[in-house]
Amino acid sequence: MSRRKRKLVKISLAALCILGPVIAWLGFGQYGFIHLYRVGKERQAYVQKIKKLTEENQALFDEIQRLRKDPKYVERVARKELGLLKENEVIYRFRDDKKPKTEPDSSTGAKASQKVPAAPEK
Repeated sequence: MSRRKRKLVKISLAALCILGPVIAWLGFGQYGFIHLYRVGKERQAYVQKIKKLTEENQALFDEIQRLRKDPKYVERVARKELGLLKENEVIYRFRDDKKPKTEPDSSTGAKASQKVPAAPEK
C-alpha cells in the first residue's frame, strides 16, 4: 500500500472512531432522537387528553348553568334521577310478561320451543 492510501485509511478510521460514538449518542443517548420521538408521542397523548377533559369540563359548566337558570330542566333532572313526583301524580308501572323463546320453562323444565302435552280435562 502506498503512503497516501495508508494515510487515507488512518484518517477514515480515526473519523469513524470519533464520529461513531457521537452518532450513537445522538440517536440512543439520554436525550437522543429516540427519546425525543417517545416524548413527542407522550406529549401528543397528553394534548388529546387535555382536549377531551376541556370538552367534558365545558359540558359540565353548561349543565351547571342550565340547572341554575332553567326550572324545567331542574324538574326533569329531579324526576329522572331522584324519582320525584308532582302533587297528586301517580306513576303506573306495567310488568312485561313476554318471555324469550329460548328461555327454559321453569315449571316443567322443558324449553319454551318444545311442546308440552296438555293435562287431560276431568
